[in-house]
Amino acid sequence: MTRQGEPWFDDAAGPLVRPYAVTRGRTIGAGHDLDMLTVVVTADRAPTLRRTEPEYSAIVRLCHRPLSVAEVAATVKLPLAVTKILVGDLIGEGHLIFRAPVQPDAGPGDLNILRAVLDGIRKL
Repeated sequence: MTRQGEPWFDDAAGPLVRPYAVTRGRTIGAGHDLDMLTVVVTADRAPTLRRTEPEYSAIVRLCHRPLSVAEVAATVKLPLAVTKILVGDLIGEGHLIFRAPVQPDAGPGDLNILRAVLDGIRKL
C-alpha cells in the first residue's frame, strides 16, 4: 500500500496498459495478412486521423519513411502482434500503404526480382 500522493508504480515496471487493451481485445487485424517484413509508409493523400489513441498517431508519424512492421513495433515498443493489428487498421482506413515482402518461392535467379533491383539502381 502506498502513502497518499505517492505513485503506485515506477518507471521500471513499463507500460501499465496491457497489449490487448490497446487493440480492444482483438487478436486478428483488419483483413490484411501482414508479415513482420511488410513495408509500410504513409499514404500521399491520407485522410485526417480520427483515432485518439496515441499509438496510432505515433505509427503514422513514424511511417513518413518506409519501415517494416517489425521496425515499427520496435520503435513504438509494442509486441509485433499488436503492431500488426494497429497497422492493419491504419491501412484499412487509408492512412498507410504497404508492400508485402518477396515471396519465398522467388529465388535469386528470378528475373522479376533482378529487373526490380536493376530499376531501383537506375533510379538512384
